Amino acid sequence: MAELNRTAEVQRTTRETDITVQICLDGTGRADVQTGVPFFDHMLDAFARHGLFDLTVRAEGDVEVDAHHTVEDVGIVLGQAIAQALGDMRGINRFASPAVPMDEALVMAAIDLSGRGALYWRMDVPIEAISTFDTQLAKEFFVALAANARMTLHMQQFAGENAHHLIEAAFKACGRALCQAVAVNPRIAGELPSTKGAL
Repeated sequence: MAELNRTAEVQRTTRETDITVQICLDGTGRADVQTGVPFFDHMLDAFARHGLFDLTVRAEGDVEVDAHHTVEDVGIVLGQAIAQALGDMRGINRFASPAVPMDEALVMAAIDLSGRGALYWRMDVPIEAISTFDTQLAKEFFVALAANARMTLHMQQFAGENAHHLIEAAFKACGRALCQAVAVNPRIAGELPSTKGAL
């Protein structure tokens, strides 16, 4: 089987943010992330490392107002980059549903690369600030990511009460799930993983 090199670069500029994302789905987990929101940088690094994606993110946003625009818009651009890198999606596994523990927290991410983008959020994350990151922004990121990557994404909390642990487990679980879902399966022999013949 030929070596894969599914890559994409997407840039998006608005009055609130200027964001560039580069991703290689077939990388080794190298991340170079600068968003101006340190905790979010840490989460994106965990997503890339555990998803084995090579990821570069450069984001400039109105963080002096709030981190909301930056976090949401990175989700938009990252989702678009993932969709672009996937191409026609022939031969991929399509589905994955790993659960990841983080101390007392346990979170499952279930992904279907269905072409129908939606987030189903069953998480009870305490509302607080982690450095400059409002914990409510985690959901906003995953909403934007799922919609723009055109994937069905279920985030399910089974245990946990610490906001940092819950959010970190969610990012790691999403990375692991996406890693498994985008993997090319030689048994599929380049076909689309759908009974309809289309995604």
